[in-house]
Amino acid sequence: MSLLAPTLEAFFTERLLTQRQASRRTVTAYRDALRLLVSFACQRSGKTPSRLDISDLDAALVSSFLSHLESDRHNAVSTRNARLAAVHSLFRFAALRHPEHAEVIQRVLDIPAKRHQQVEVSFLGQAEVDALLETPDRTTWIGRRDHALLVLAVQTGLRVSELTGLSCADLHLGGGPHVRCHGKGRKDRATPLTAQTVAVLRVWLQERWGGPAEPLFPSRRGGAMSPDAVEWLLHRYCTAASSRCPSLSAKKLTPHVLRHTCAMNLLQAGVDISVIALWLGHESVQTTQIYLHADMKLKEQALARTAPLGTDPGRYHPPDPLLAFLEAL
Repeated sequence: MSLLAPTLEAFFTERLLTQRQASRRTVTAYRDALRLLVSFACQRSGKTPSRLDISDLDAALVSSFLSHLESDRHNAVSTRNARLAAVHSLFRFAALRHPEHAEVIQRVLDIPAKRHQQVEVSFLGQAEVDALLETPDRTTWIGRRDHALLVLAVQTGLRVSELTGLSCADLHLGGGPHVRCHGKGRKDRATPLTAQTVAVLRVWLQERWGGPAEPLFPSRRGGAMSPDAVEWLLHRYCTAASSRCPSLSAKKLTPHVLRHTCAMNLLQAGVDISVIALWLGHESVQTTQIYLHADMKLKEQALARTAPLGTDPGRYHPPDPLLAFLEAL
């Protein structure tokens, strides 16, 4: 074996699993990124994976790999940056074990993350939410499961991994009803439930009739649903609901859009941004501030409060088009 293979194995077994005690999701993300990089390096060099050396993964190859992710695999810039973060983590570990490759390693570590424009937050209006929730066929077991899942997702704003990871024991429908989840960053949090959501979940839980450790929303085979399955059913229901609510046809509905919808509902109800950050399980309030920028009603209310004294509050109306043209000359 060359230097890369044992270093790569030690990176996962010693650095990620032992020293950092990284979560399973983190290990999976790093595994996928580095597997893509190794495959790309093998295609370029003609070597098998076990014969690759650290010097084969120089800055030129890593830069070509990042371009390949965007141009050939059509990855978003955010995905490209996440893959680069995994590569940087590996090379920082390699720098401690192989100082003889310091020059190659430092050049890779100097590759910067790519700046990109932030995508506007997409969320559903109340009419769109109602149309979506009415779409599942509640005369069937699958339809009742999907309806309960959508109601819980819109009201709590859980991530799709948190939704699919829920067990029956995570649901508490007695006094102070809430749902507990193990979220991103291995943080546990409890989210309160409304009376409407409790009513839907209580009916579903009676029909589900599973053990405490069994998934709350099982697949047909009884196991936990995958995130891809949730995204697929959302796409199907969105397509069906667009006939009832045409504005849905212009939106790409993903599980994260339901999370954004929950956050916007809380914000428009006057909930403080720091409380919304706790509700969603954000590590920093800075992350939650994207919803402030997305809420046009909130900005309009702020504009109305800043109207000068002695004037009637209202929107600006431009002058006559002809006078406006002449004044602009």
